[in-house]
Amino acid sequence: MTNTWKIGDIEIKNRVVVAPMAGISNAAFRVTVKEAGAGLVVCEMISDQGIHFRNKKTLDMLYIDEREYPLSVQIFGGNKDSLVEAAQFVEANTKAAIIDINMGCPVNKVIKAEAGAKWLLDPDKVYEMVDAVSSAVKLPVTVKMRTGWDEAHLFAVENAKAAQAGGAAALAMHGRTRVQMYEGHANWEILRQVKENIDIPFMGNGDVRTPEDAKKMLEEVGCDAVMIGRAALGNPWMIKRTVHYLETGELLPEPTPREKIDIAKIHFDRLIDLKGEKVASREFRQHAAYYLKGIPRAAKVKAAINQTEDKATMIQLLDDFLKKTEENPVVR
Repeated sequence: MTNTWKIGDIEIKNRVVVAPMAGISNAAFRVTVKEAGAGLVVCEMISDQGIHFRNKKTLDMLYIDEREYPLSVQIFGGNKDSLVEAAQFVEANTKAAIIDINMGCPVNKVIKAEAGAKWLLDPDKVYEMVDAVSSAVKLPVTVKMRTGWDEAHLFAVENAKAAQAGGAAALAMHGRTRVQMYEGHANWEILRQVKENIDIPFMGNGDVRTPEDAKKMLEEVGCDAVMIGRAALGNPWMIKRTVHYLETGELLPEPTPREKIDIAKIHFDRLIDLKGEKVASREFRQHAAYYLKGIPRAAKVKAAINQTEDKATMIQLLDDFLKKTEENPVVR
């Protein structure tokens, strides 16, 4: 298997894709995982209504850093006309290489808008929406979905074939149902069945927590790429280690506390550039907790970071914690 593959005419340099995560996958995060080696990054989902009404917060989410290319922008919505309008707006006004339609978001707010995972109950609706969007834009259109609504409505193969028939250039599927949310286990067997029934590139998603998991998914599911989500939070090394492992079979060591905190500070600076110090300081609290995960004795600094409102305090807390950690390492 060669490392490069294509979505439409867009070449992806390796088999590791970073999933879109709401509230996480802004340009600061995406550039950080891209620099760690991700072949493709996907922007957090953008509301078609937000684009229609030119909502400032929505339009700000469409900022793309040139270092991210090729980038996929994910849109969602329940109305065919507004979804088409959103796709055309993204094509005309951003540097997106790919447009992705969300059919997998399990949260109630999105479901109530007749969007996200709601479509998983109706393959005809999947076809209709994908066909409308792919016919209206020149960029390749992809779809991200779940295996089904619940165990009684697993239309994974039917929905995947409907997306392909509608003109999807590639498909990503999370191996959980909507009802599962993020609980339980991802069903890789259903993902394997989907791959066997479609001809377009397929990205498997769900329960890829280590480089070894990524290799296992590629082998067991037969997918063209693995899509990694939560395992990359505060952990761009997961991407770097996975890319390296898939290419060489060698497992790179886990990052040191210093490496973690150095990258955390770079990520924080990017978030400040994107959103300003006050908003970035608040948003970075959750990222900092992920970066500190696995470093012993981090509970106190995490609690302090959760009260932080400015850059100087955030950096001071991280630096002081690192100094203490390096002066008194925990021997395992």
